[in-house]
Amino acid sequence: MPEPMTASVRAGRSVTLVGALVNAFLILLKFFAGIFGSSQALIADAVHSVSDLFTDVVVLLGIRIGRKPPDEGHPFGHARIETLASAIVGLALIATALYLGIRAALTIYHHNEYHPTGLALIAAGVSIALKEALFYYTVHTGRRIKSQLIMANAWHHRSDALSSVAVLLGVSGTRIKPSWHILDSFAALLVSFFIVKVGLEILRIALLEFTDTAPQPEIISKIEQCALTVDGVLDTHDLRVRTSGGFYQMEIHIVVDGQLTVAEGHRIAKAVESCFVKDVENLDRIIVHVDPAIEEKEPR
Repeated sequence: MPEPMTASVRAGRSVTLVGALVNAFLILLKFFAGIFGSSQALIADAVHSVSDLFTDVVVLLGIRIGRKPPDEGHPFGHARIETLASAIVGLALIATALYLGIRAALTIYHHNEYHPTGLALIAAGVSIALKEALFYYTVHTGRRIKSQLIMANAWHHRSDALSSVAVLLGVSGTRIKPSWHILDSFAALLVSFFIVKVGLEILRIALLEFTDTAPQPEIISKIEQCALTVDGVLDTHDLRVRTSGGFYQMEIHIVVDGQLTVAEGHRIAKAVESCFVKDVENLDRIIVHVDPAIEEKEPR
C-alpha cells in the first residue's frame, strides 16, 4: 500500500524541487555555452531544459493534489490528477521534440554552419553527469512512494541526459574535424527522436489509465490465483481491475459454500483481501463480493 499521504507528498515535492533547481542551473549553463560556444545542439538542449522546468511545476501541482485523500466530491480519491499531470508531461516532451526536430531539419536543409568550441563540450558533460544523478534519485523516490508521475518526471530527466549525450557526440565530431560541422545539427535532430519516444510512452500509459484499461494478463492471473489459494474459496468471477495514479483499484466476486454463515463468508473475504495486500503490489482499493455456490438439482 502507498505511504501516508503527507510523507509521499513531502518526498515527491522534495525530489521535484531539487530537480527544478538543477534544471534552472542547466538552462543558464546551456544557453551561455551554446551561444558563446557556437553550438545549435546545445541551445536546443537548453530549450529542452526549459520544458523540464515547466514540467517540474506540473509535477509539483499534480503530486500535491493527486495525493489528497478521498472526500465527498471525490469518493475514489484524486489520483487521476496525477494521471492528468503525467499526460501533460508527455505532451510537453512531444511538443519540445517537434520544435527541436523541425529547427534542426531546417538548419540541415539550409546548410547553416556551426563550429562548436570546447565550452560547449564541457557544458554537455556537466549536463550528462547532473541529469543522470537526478534520474536515479527521482526513480528511487518514485518507486518508493509508488508515483507514476514522479517516474514520468524521472524519464524526463533521463531524456535530457540522452539529449546531452547526442550533443556531446555531435560537438566532439565537429571538434575533431571542422568540416563535419553538420554533425551538430544532426545531433540536435537525434535529440528530438529520443525525446518524442519518451513522451509517447508516458502519454500512452496515461491514456491507458484514463480509459480504465485492464492491467497485463499476468497481473489478472496473479490476482485470481491468489484468491483461489484461500481456504473456503471455491471459484472466482467478474474480476475488474483498473489503474488510477499508478495504483490498482479492483473488485472481485468469490464463490463460497452456500451453507456458511454470514460471519464465515466475511472472514473468507477478509482473508482474500489479506492475500492481495501481501502478494499484489500497488493496490489502493479492494472490494470483495461473496457469492454462495448454487447446487444443481438432480433431474427427476
